Amino acid sequence: MFGNLQDRLTESFRRLRSRGVLTESDVDQAVSEIRRALIDADVALPVVRQFTTRVREKAYGAARSKALNPGQQVVSIVHSELVEILGGQTRELVFAERGPTVFMLAGLQGAGKTTLAGKLGKWLREEGKTVMLVASDLQRPNAVQQLQVVGERAGVKVWAPEPGNGVGDPVEVARSGVDFARQSGINVVIVDTAGRLGVDQEMMDQAIAIRDAVAPHEIMFVLDAMVGQDAVSTSTAFRDGVGFTGVVLSKLDGDARGGAALSVRGVTGAPILFASTGEGLDDFERFHADRMAGRILDMGDVLTLIEQAEKCMDAEEAEKVAAKAMAGELTLADFLNQLQQIKKLGSMKKMLGMIPGAAQLRDQIDNFDEREVSRVEAIVRSMTPAERDDVGLLNGSRRARIAKGAGTTVAEVNGLVKRFEAARDMMGQMGQMGGGGVAGMGALPGRGGKAKQKSNARAAKAKRAKVKKKARSGNPAKRRQQELEALLPQSQRKRPDAPGSSFGAPAPAPEPEPARRPSMDDLPDDVKRMLGQLGG
Repeated sequence: MFGNLQDRLTESFRRLRSRGVLTESDVDQAVSEIRRALIDADVALPVVRQFTTRVREKAYGAARSKALNPGQQVVSIVHSELVEILGGQTRELVFAERGPTVFMLAGLQGAGKTTLAGKLGKWLREEGKTVMLVASDLQRPNAVQQLQVVGERAGVKVWAPEPGNGVGDPVEVARSGVDFARQSGINVVIVDTAGRLGVDQEMMDQAIAIRDAVAPHEIMFVLDAMVGQDAVSTSTAFRDGVGFTGVVLSKLDGDARGGAALSVRGVTGAPILFASTGEGLDDFERFHADRMAGRILDMGDVLTLIEQAEKCMDAEEAEKVAAKAMAGELTLADFLNQLQQIKKLGSMKKMLGMIPGAAQLRDQIDNFDEREVSRVEAIVRSMTPAERDDVGLLNGSRRARIAKGAGTTVAEVNGLVKRFEAARDMMGQMGQMGGGGVAGMGALPGRGGKAKQKSNARAAKAKRAKVKKKARSGNPAKRRQQELEALLPQSQRKRPDAPGSSFGAPAPAPEPEPARRPSMDDLPDDVKRMLGQLGG
């Protein structure tokens, strides 16, 4: 959404960092570039003028102080002003002290009100509320059916006494829905209203009538973030007509320039409450002005990333995997488990975009194929449990089987195994240095001392080397016998032949009795069944 604006601002700040001391001419040049970037992003002109005026005034003061790091000074000023025009501090929602809380959604047709009703309902349900959606959009074809489907997916109730498609009174539906919620002990009611392709008096009159009938605690104006300058006139019309207490931005993941998000607060004065960042019901989040400003300025949004990770990932399991990784004992089974948890976070592109400095990798992020994660998962799932635990078992025939099962090539399987081994070895080396990867920093809490880390890493490395270097016979029968022997306890395995003398004569055995050669009877019953030696 803000890619172009982000690039323009980053380039402007980069040139400032090359200055030794900030001057007023540097400020004028930077403000001029910021103004052009904002206008190009389709931000409303009154907002642009207000923003650049404040930035220039504060930057002039910084220039007169003759302080160092001019780039950091201007970035700090621009960041604080972006936070201001985006709404400042995050406002909490208003809930009723008694009875059901009523949220009313308003906006133009196509803004995404119906889908957003389901997203908001699911978000509130996860917050511990009982939620019901009210289908008051009785004009758009199949709007009621769409809300019912969305409500079912979100796991919330839907009040739809009328079939819609022009049949029924939307005001009476909204009133009866609130009454039903009050009798049923439902916490929150979300009223979905009808929209139009353009602002007209009929739509406004209907929305006003619904507002007066249900007395909503929050009226949320759903604004399409891709409409650009038209957001100014639309939001002003709804503000003067129906009135609203907050704004919800939809389609924030689109490829538009993002002017609506930066304009609506300055034009209407109403805070932005939520942002819809995708098509899925989980692509919905609280809008934080400081975090959004950080994304625009390529500072990342680590806090949101952490919150999503805490919500979707198992902290205890992650700790166990981290300990195994630092000891050099990570397996593909652990990797598969973590990959599944990462997929719960949503789009990889969106996550990568929250990392500070992501603008420098935008081409790589944009070209990242989301299906690559699924392909990697398919390769690992095509392996047996033993192969996931020990990649040393993956000979040529096994890799060909895995590639066929995953619908990929042997080269991709080889590449995955190679990358995994390199990553495992690197993390094992980090464990040897105390878990932090930096010499002299000491061990991380809960990881043990350096001596223990080194011992574990050496043991794991020796174990892997033993598996890799173990000679395997080219004779299929003999190789099978070796595999069977490996299943036996160490005390029952075949002892190696004693070395011969220099003249070829066998040397005396070190023990009076040779070890008993294992037979099929020594194997566990389940292995016998697998080999077809037992019936049933």
